[in-house]
Amino acid sequence: MTTRLHQDQPVSHFGSDIRDAQLIVILLHGRGADAASMIPLAEALHLDGINFVIPQAAFNRWYPHSAFQPIETNEPDLSSAVEKIDAIIQDMHGRGFSNHQIAFGGFSQGACLAAEYVARNAQKFGGLFVYSGALIGPRDLPRNYRGSFAQMPVFIGGSDVDPWVPYDLLSNTARIFQEMDAKVDFRTYPGMDHTINQEEIDSVRSLLVNALKIPVV
Repeated sequence: MTTRLHQDQPVSHFGSDIRDAQLIVILLHGRGADAASMIPLAEALHLDGINFVIPQAAFNRWYPHSAFQPIETNEPDLSSAVEKIDAIIQDMHGRGFSNHQIAFGGFSQGACLAAEYVARNAQKFGGLFVYSGALIGPRDLPRNYRGSFAQMPVFIGGSDVDPWVPYDLLSNTARIFQEMDAKVDFRTYPGMDHTINQEEIDSVRSLLVNALKIPVV
């Protein structure tokens, strides 16, 4: 059973006016944060032609427990979060944006949600960036995602000692996206805290520059 937990929460925008934008970036905040906390990241990543769509999670979290516990422990909140993203995408389609013009990204819990949503809906979107996050679910969860990313660009970055996102789950996420024909840029930063560094910012800006050049089909 799903709930309207997240559906009734506000959605913020940052960057180029949506009426002039060529690329939409759905940007998802982490646990204990809010949509406003993502504005500095959006400022760091911004390029002319991008509108960042930043939804707010109820209770400042997308799901209540660790991303790597059994899926059912985070329901129905997780399904509500997925439905929130579905609603945003439908809104963007209604405004004339194709999937090629929609990219996804996030930090920590938001990065996990972004990765999981895109894996469940595999096709060639504008791109995906995962800062200190991994696919949702425990290590032994079968990953039966369907579809191909057709060389969609994916950036995955994080620490080898992050207490919140174990390194093996980070690297396994990169492997799964590669197996689904994504063009993966996977970077590990030894000893880094649970944070985002400048190289990660620069790498994602390059991803977004290339996404802006994707022809509309």
